[in-house]
Amino acid sequence: MKSDTIAAIATGNSSAGISIIRISGDKAFPAIDRIYRHKNGRKKISNMKSHTIHYGFIVDGNEVIDEVMVTIMKAPSTYTREDVVEINCHGGIVVTRKILEAVLKQDIRLAEPGEFTKRAFLNGRIDLSQAEAVCDIINAKNEIALKNSLNQLRGREKTIIETIRKSILRDVAYIEAALDDPENFTLEGFADDLKSHLKLNCKAIDELIKSSKNGKLIKEGIKTVILGKPNAGKSSLLNILVKEDRAIVTDIAGTTRDTLEETIRLNDITLNIIDTAGIRNTDDVIEKIGVEKAIKLSQDADLILYVIDSSRALDENDDRILALIEDKNAILLLNKSDLRPVVTPNDIKDKSNHPIIITSFLDYRGVEELELLIKEKFFEGSLTIHEDIYITNDRHLEAFNNALNSLRMVEDSVNKQMPEDFYSIDLMAAYEELGKILGENLSEDLINMIFSEFCMGK
Repeated sequence: MKSDTIAAIATGNSSAGISIIRISGDKAFPAIDRIYRHKNGRKKISNMKSHTIHYGFIVDGNEVIDEVMVTIMKAPSTYTREDVVEINCHGGIVVTRKILEAVLKQDIRLAEPGEFTKRAFLNGRIDLSQAEAVCDIINAKNEIALKNSLNQLRGREKTIIETIRKSILRDVAYIEAALDDPENFTLEGFADDLKSHLKLNCKAIDELIKSSKNGKLIKEGIKTVILGKPNAGKSSLLNILVKEDRAIVTDIAGTTRDTLEETIRLNDITLNIIDTAGIRNTDDVIEKIGVEKAIKLSQDADLILYVIDSSRALDENDDRILALIEDKNAILLLNKSDLRPVVTPNDIKDKSNHPIIITSFLDYRGVEELELLIKEKFFEGSLTIHEDIYITNDRHLEAFNNALNSLRMVEDSVNKQMPEDFYSIDLMAAYEELGKILGENLSEDLINMIFSEFCMGK
């Protein structure tokens, strides 16, 4: 594929040890020849062997910009399958931008977000599901999300899809051959074979669809809201989980009047955790707004942590919170167990079926048990990421659902003994839906939108 040559800073836009400017396209080598000077005066770096690195200087006219290491990689054995040059310079913001400016003067344009990966896709090096995995790797919030994205990049999802598509295509081809040449191909007994193939393919797709629930949590994190009455220990819990003093903790009830949000890692999972104002009846206008906001946030939460002060008797505010979370995914934390308890687990069990953990945020009691229970509640205690794939992409999920519906329609047609040409229509619909995940038959606008979500330089 011939196209214009692009360049961008491939590292973060901040001071660092090194920065990398990446160039890709057929003008990459002529451009680097014009601005690179070898330490011994040699100029034609493009004549060097592919996948080698060279020490020298980047110049702009007679001005030496920086001392650099330049890597040259010749097509097609590169990320984009084009000629690629990477300039490793000192990590100052000013010097990095000056080198980029010198590159762009060589009839090279600034790359759009994700354009290097887009070229890898368009040049056939990776399919669209693998390209999207690159973006997910960059944005991974925890180790499980990273491993899942790496499995997708290595083609695990692609392999499953291609296996199903080959099975579908074989069935369609046989139907078409039998309809065109009934003397040499018979459809007698084919319905039973087709049912067997459909059963296997539907099961494989259904398992991928079911994985999307965990996949969403792995990728985006668990939206967690801390609820409780004032001075129950909500802010202390946030500080313990964050492992720093993010929330103000005092003995004065109502200290927290607005929400405080943090993203934290618990072992291999991510919590997007929100500390809220204490829920109680109040005439304070500002505090009342905070209470209403806490109630609203709890409606959309994946998990609610209800902190109860066990040294104070339950009251109408507790009844209000328990009613609020009755049908929610919640864990009850019976806090301040270091003090003389007034409320026991049995008192709570009479009012709620949610699991209860006895805690003391003063000495970290119950925190480890909380972490284990969260993992068990969301991942059934057995979240693994070896060869398993968790679907994290809404576009993929929609295509899998559409493909499964089409295959179910084929099953229905077979059971009703409808003409075989009906099978082909829905089989091909499933085939095409699965192809969309890999990037087949997608509009240019959709492809551009997908890559626009990437960071610059990738």
